[in-house]
Amino acid sequence: MKTTTTTTLLALVLMAGAAAPAPAAPAYRCSSSTRTIDDAGYSGLWPDNWRITVRVCAARSGSTVHAYAEVRWDGPVYPTLDDPTILDGAKLRLQIKPAGKGSPLLARRDFPGIERALEHSDGQGDHNGAYRTPTITHRAGPRALADAVLLLDWHSDGHGYRAHDYTASPTV
Repeated sequence: MKTTTTTTLLALVLMAGAAAPAPAAPAYRCSSSTRTIDDAGYSGLWPDNWRITVRVCAARSGSTVHAYAEVRWDGPVYPTLDDPTILDGAKLRLQIKPAGKGSPLLARRDFPGIERALEHSDGQGDHNGAYRTPTITHRAGPRALADAVLLLDWHSDGHGYRAHDYTASPTV
């Protein structure tokens, strides 16, 4: 009798756990675009263009929109390894806003950690790499999207930050 009761209780506990599944993670929708960007702080003979791809992703969970961005780049080879003087500043700006032209911004966050990642090289001075932002969230109406702007301030070019816009995520 004891074994039957224990088995029955165990079965009930297992069924109760199966009846309440964990909530599913939101399904992200992403878009990707690539820009070739000149190192405006260098005007020498060697190649200095950066090929930078940004993938912007957004998902909806009820009235909350979640967004993140992934950046990949193929940069030039510089003679100095891990050169902290390539840029005077760099940041990736991730935004959430309602879909449609002229829509007001709902959320914005800058990620300056990309500067250090861009200035890092492999053992041969090649500046290729990747960076992913943390996820940002904000409540939004029925149609929202995320977009990203890469802000670069090349060392000693005298122009300050220049904005490079990337394709927004699909509407969620």
